[in-house]
Amino acid sequence: MKLEIARGLFLVAALGVASLAAAAWHEPGPAVLNQAEPAMHCPLPRKAPLNLQQAAPDRDLLLFMFGLSQGMGPQS
Repeated sequence: MKLEIARGLFLVAALGVASLAAAAWHEPGPAVLNQAEPAMHCPLPRKAPLNLQQAAPDRDLLLFMFGLSQGMGPQS
């Protein structure tokens, strides 16, 4: 195989890999979640037990998550 043909094939392969990587690199931006349809954000399986379908958030867990988010800020 000639060197020019091998270089051309390598270039085509490299461009193909680079284009696939660019297409796969999708980072969605921040968005505001709407409370109108909460079931769309975290759907449950159809055969989920009834006690899971009526679960309420734990206040201690919410407080813990709030404390973690406040602790991640810049320290001055």
